[in-house]
Amino acid sequence: MSATEIDFYELLGVSRDADGATIKSAYRKLAMKYHPDRNAGCKENEAKFKAISAAYDCLKDPQKRAAYDRYGHAAFQQGMGGGGGHPGADFADLGDIFETIFGSAFGGAGGRQQARRGADLRYDMEIGLEEAFHGTTSQIEIEVSQNCETCHGSGATPGTSTRGCNLCNGYGKVRAKQGFFVVERPCPNCHGRGEVLVSPCRDCGGEGRIDRPQAIDVEIPPGVDTGTRIRLSGKGEAGPRGAPPGDLYIFVHVRRHEVFEREGTTLLSRVPVSFTTAALGGKVDIPDLSGETNTVEIPAGIQSGRQLRVRGAGMPVLQGRGRGDLVVEIMVETPTRLTREQRAILEQFRETETGDECPESRGFFEKLKSAFGA
Repeated sequence: MSATEIDFYELLGVSRDADGATIKSAYRKLAMKYHPDRNAGCKENEAKFKAISAAYDCLKDPQKRAAYDRYGHAAFQQGMGGGGGHPGADFADLGDIFETIFGSAFGGAGGRQQARRGADLRYDMEIGLEEAFHGTTSQIEIEVSQNCETCHGSGATPGTSTRGCNLCNGYGKVRAKQGFFVVERPCPNCHGRGEVLVSPCRDCGGEGRIDRPQAIDVEIPPGVDTGTRIRLSGKGEAGPRGAPPGDLYIFVHVRRHEVFEREGTTLLSRVPVSFTTAALGGKVDIPDLSGETNTVEIPAGIQSGRQLRVRGAGMPVLQGRGRGDLVVEIMVETPTRLTREQRAILEQFRETETGDECPESRGFFEKLKSAFGA
């Protein structure tokens, strides 16, 4: 059976819009069924295994999959010659040159690839501004690949071992001729290891890892902001066959607060004051996120938009000392509900106005007269 004769999606038994996890799961089931180590001497099953491996190798790669979806098998047949098995005499010298020049970049001794590290994972966490101020410990639950408990990450049935790969003869790579060039790729049978399992673990299908939910405690330090990234080493996806795990990255998002706006370590609060307080001066009490109350002096004659700064009452400095500032922006509020007595007092005040009470208004209207010749 040739991988070029049957649609890759049909080979794996998945739909064309299947996601990566569905494709991976389908491949694992078929690989366990047709693996040469479980079907010794059966050429038909060996050919089937090679075909599904080629299909999975294409569909798991987003770029290859996109090319296949558009052009089909023709996307990979432009001048590509045959290439299975260990390199023969035609390519031996070229392979030696590659290894001499690039060394371990092609997998080290014998061309075998080192066990690749598990994938890094991302988790987006939303917290409140108070939690960002004080810091917190939060528990999250994610589904992540972890070492198989049956084989302890080796991928092999307990008590069994590995043997050299029949497809690449233990080299870990296969070569194909493309025009005047020779392209070397990891062996699709052993995935570059140069060896295969004698008896794959039934629980994990030889992968050495199984997806299952995991609860993780995350320490959020004081002072974090939206965009802060917290790295949890070794909490990512387990590597195949006992390879080191990847890392888990927590991306923090801080919710908007109903009282404070944040700019770095500075907190901004817009505080309305009565027009009498603005005119005569006074005080206003503003609590900060630490629970302390800050008394802010309002100078007489303050205007809307004026900002008053309280040093050291803002957000903590992330992984540092001290705190930022609290900025109080004054918003002068015009009364909308006046008693008869209050209205009478204001009417009396208006009758005694000279214009010097509001210098900004007077200056503005003088500019209008000058500009328009009024």
